[in-house]
Amino acid sequence: MLPIAVLASGSGTNLQALIDSAASDVDFGAEIVVVITDRPDSQALQRAANAGIATEVVTFDEHGNRDAFTKALCDAAEDHGAQVLVLAGFMRILAPDAVERFPNRILNIHPSLLPSFPGVDAVEQALNHGAKVTGVTVHFVDEQVDHGPIIAQEPVPILGEDTAESLHERIQQQEHRLYPEVVKALARHRLEVTGRSVEWR
Repeated sequence: MLPIAVLASGSGTNLQALIDSAASDVDFGAEIVVVITDRPDSQALQRAANAGIATEVVTFDEHGNRDAFTKALCDAAEDHGAQVLVLAGFMRILAPDAVERFPNRILNIHPSLLPSFPGVDAVEQALNHGAKVTGVTVHFVDEQVDHGPIIAQEPVPILGEDTAESLHERIQQQEHRLYPEVVKALARHRLEVTGRSVEWR
């Protein structure tokens, strides 16, 4: 069983999808050993508590800079035995130390088809750009933002009547399906990374 730490900042809907998959799929292969958030009011904490999962709050302000914050967060994950970091709506950028400590073992999910629309407000970026299709990307984290090797993508069409809210809701539906699939594949040693290429075995 692969022990993972889930990092979340907000409502934790992707965390809930992972919790549900781990509970319902006997072949999931991963166990959430801790949920870590940078916000004491994150709903992710309640979702973790409801599932009997340990929690840690590591705020940026108590550490003062990105390097110290990243070290504290990685230390907390390792203290719980986590071997993989799964970013699920985590809104802080980690320092390079995290990638060094967890090489090809940090996952992130992003609401666009990277490399299009990286960074914050990806849904609004796609709408403002007049794109016809956006989607979901799950990738390994490297030293740059929304840049690491792409593991899986799922397109989501943009409809003429879409608002940011309606488009984000449809994107989330795909996120909640795709992210557990990728975590399961990682836990089952089905992902092989060569440079920027990720092959499913």
